[in-house]
Amino acid sequence: MNVSSFEIEGGKRLKGSIEPQGAKNEALQVICAVLLTSEEVEIDNVPDIRDVNRLIELLEVLGVEVKEETVKGPNGEWLGGCRKFRFKAGNVELERLESKEFTEKATALRGSIMLVGPLLARYGKAVVPQPGGDKIGRRRLDTHFKGMEQLGATVEFKEYGEQSGTDGNVERTGTTGFVVTAEKGLQGRYMLLDEASVTGTANIVMAAVMAKGKTTIMNAACEPYVYQLCKMLNRMGAKIDGVGSNLLHIEGVGELHGCEHRLLPDMIEVGSFIGMAAMTQSDLTIKNAQVEHLGLIPQMFRRLGIEVWSTGDDLYVPRKRCYEIERFMDGSIMTIADAPWPGFTPDLISIALVVATQCKGSVLIHQKMFESRLFFVDKLIDMGAQIILCDPHRATVVGLNHEHRLRGVRMTSPDIRAGVALLLAAMSADGVSRIDNIEQIDRGYQHIEERLNALGASIKRL
Repeated sequence: MNVSSFEIEGGKRLKGSIEPQGAKNEALQVICAVLLTSEEVEIDNVPDIRDVNRLIELLEVLGVEVKEETVKGPNGEWLGGCRKFRFKAGNVELERLESKEFTEKATALRGSIMLVGPLLARYGKAVVPQPGGDKIGRRRLDTHFKGMEQLGATVEFKEYGEQSGTDGNVERTGTTGFVVTAEKGLQGRYMLLDEASVTGTANIVMAAVMAKGKTTIMNAACEPYVYQLCKMLNRMGAKIDGVGSNLLHIEGVGELHGCEHRLLPDMIEVGSFIGMAAMTQSDLTIKNAQVEHLGLIPQMFRRLGIEVWSTGDDLYVPRKRCYEIERFMDGSIMTIADAPWPGFTPDLISIALVVATQCKGSVLIHQKMFESRLFFVDKLIDMGAQIILCDPHRATVVGLNHEHRLRGVRMTSPDIRAGVALLLAAMSADGVSRIDNIEQIDRGYQHIEERLNALGASIKRL
């Protein structure tokens, strides 16, 4: 595997405008949904990031026809802008689910779990090894599989992939994972999810759209990603009511058809760019941010003293000398916590924390959903940040108000979001920083160094 690092010269002030990529989390869902039909599905604004590219490769392993319509340079280099793909799952080879190639690719990608719903709905069988992804604490899959079981599927966690050995005997490939079958088909029913899991909801919805009868899902996730998936499925011929709420009613249909779909801009990138403007004390315009789908994101950054102005679908973050953290109305210390949508997304907790290190005042950052996501703060402390890690879920940040700048150090990116938070810290620091393991950042942010250098940053890929 290619091992790369970023070398960042800090203290550069940025200026100009930047447009967010297509939403990573939405892409992983809607690309899985192409398995629900034999007709062509066109998806536009697809980000050029590692996780999405791996999922597309997984579909190709299964026999899905993939055509990319992307403008590239004379040497095949990326020229910016969005990508458009055409998918046609007319001849899916189910036996490939147990191949070594599929197993290796699926294991490296947590989003591979969302192949289960569409495969089960259309073919009555799905196989997926224990998926990978960020190491940010326990990320259980119970919601996915409990939902499938309630629809009538059988779920087994076992070793699979038998094949004939060279001596004529049967030998196992040694792969352990989930084998999900529905020999009698899926049957719609009422279910109350034990957690409002985004990927769990998406998976169950994709299975239920072709189940017999009616499925009602209570406590469904209602993030924009799920909203977009449901809208796309309805254009394909599904019958989903309650789209955008936490109560979904799905009437099963016999078949689905092709459609065209365009991804929303990535709201996590939007939040990252707001934080970046504050960390570097820069004027920045974020183009086509689709403000109506950002929820509390602008409001939460305003609580850190950052001005965020909206003009149509664009956001403007003006440069300020001081970003002062608000207090609650009774004078108590501000708390920023994640919550299921429409609460503040957990994917931006790392960004909010690093931004707070250079604001004026104190704030309690409460990461409720993942118990390992705050462990990257030791790297910020090495840079000179004033942070007290109270426990795996809470950290108190005392802002330095840009009066005591962070210092450049060498560090390692532990996951996608923490990696970008460390990148923002390095961009604001005195001296040169180096971030290793940037493959984690590449999983979620396309060509990030090229885009930020165009604004005036100094980031070199080693």
